[in-house]
Amino acid sequence: MRNNIPIDKKLTDSILTEMPFSDIGDASIREIVKLANAVEEKSGVKFLRMEMGVPGLDVSEIALEAEIKAFKSGVASKYAPIEGIKPLKHEISRFVKNFLDIEISPDYCFATVGSAQGSTALFMVANRTDRNKRGVLFIDPGFPVQKLQIKVLGYEYDTFDVFNFRGEKLREKLEKLIIEKKISSVLYSNPNNPTWISFTDEELQIIGELATKHNVIVIEDLAYFGMDFRKDYSEPGKPPYQPTVAKYTDNWTMLISSSKAFSYAGQRVGMLVVSEKVYKSRYPDLKRFYSTDQFGHSLIYNALYILSAGVSHTPQYGLTALLKAVNDGVYNYRDDVLEYGERAEAMKKIFLDNGFKLVYDNDLGEPLADGFYFTVYYPGMSGSELLHNLLYYGISAIALQTTGSEHSEGLRACVSQINETMFSELERRLQLFHKNFS
Repeated sequence: MRNNIPIDKKLTDSILTEMPFSDIGDASIREIVKLANAVEEKSGVKFLRMEMGVPGLDVSEIALEAEIKAFKSGVASKYAPIEGIKPLKHEISRFVKNFLDIEISPDYCFATVGSAQGSTALFMVANRTDRNKRGVLFIDPGFPVQKLQIKVLGYEYDTFDVFNFRGEKLREKLEKLIIEKKISSVLYSNPNNPTWISFTDEELQIIGELATKHNVIVIEDLAYFGMDFRKDYSEPGKPPYQPTVAKYTDNWTMLISSSKAFSYAGQRVGMLVVSEKVYKSRYPDLKRFYSTDQFGHSLIYNALYILSAGVSHTPQYGLTALLKAVNDGVYNYRDDVLEYGERAEAMKKIFLDNGFKLVYDNDLGEPLADGFYFTVYYPGMSGSELLHNLLYYGISAIALQTTGSEHSEGLRACVSQINETMFSELERRLQLFHKNFS
């Protein structure tokens, strides 16, 4: 008999039946947020939130002061340039050189309304370069929203779970899919959301070589820049550098988020960097949709233009100031976000002590880094069942099946909204869960 369940099952299930999805395991991040909000409001039990990657740290005063100064200077009354303000483009270029060891002109560095806008714009152009190609190949598991973007745009995509194809095994699998599925672009995150594995230079070289060989555009999602805490990538201009495919191909684009490494999520300003080769490449098939066959012009002055006509002015000044401080060695962003690794280590232990197991439990035989996410399952339960049952204990997450994972029994847990003051309550609820289901 299951005793002392924190939230009434009938109440929870009645709210669940009002949701638009038939399987909770298929629910998007925002849908789980809505569900958890509703149960929390009706039950009065505060949820322990692990479903959404909301930064749980304060933004640096450097950004706040720069935004206030920009506001007072009058920029709020003016449209920002679509490609981004010049000082920001300059600092993005410096950042890429300082922390990835890649030379790139400011001309190919752009501001976007978060990485979400950057990926949408890239999808709109990269997957229209050749009428004989089908679409995106996701090296999964990955961020579920990017697949939603593809679906909304009406494109096709393919996917595979990379966990069993690490190292040299990646080459055969990736090339086979690029050829058979007629792939136009390849996307992955590094570190990976949700597994927190990190691709090695060998693997990035394989991706780069195949991109060059088959004229595929790589979209490298660096949403968690420098957050593989096993190495320190935070010293400007000094190795080690954040690993990147840009070392191994000219067919690269990259998305750099300010949301996690700089805790700047609410201002919706991200960075899009495009290699000079990709920017200047001409694809006659682009003229089916755009005014020009040049990739870069179509990307910025067509795709980005219709999506937002530019990023809000003041956040660009805030991000500029942050990047300048980081580039100058005045501010070390890693010192702040190391806390996520400490939370992950503590939370993993609480889960493992209470009958849970890690789904993705190693990185090429080495221990996983502790970072923004980890993955867990409870023996004998599918991901949908586990997610449903945890609702009764006031715990929310998302099912791995939405990420392209082959492991339908697991969940993705985000550490950002669970700080150390909540650890004891998380432990109490999971102990009760384990007692009732063991």
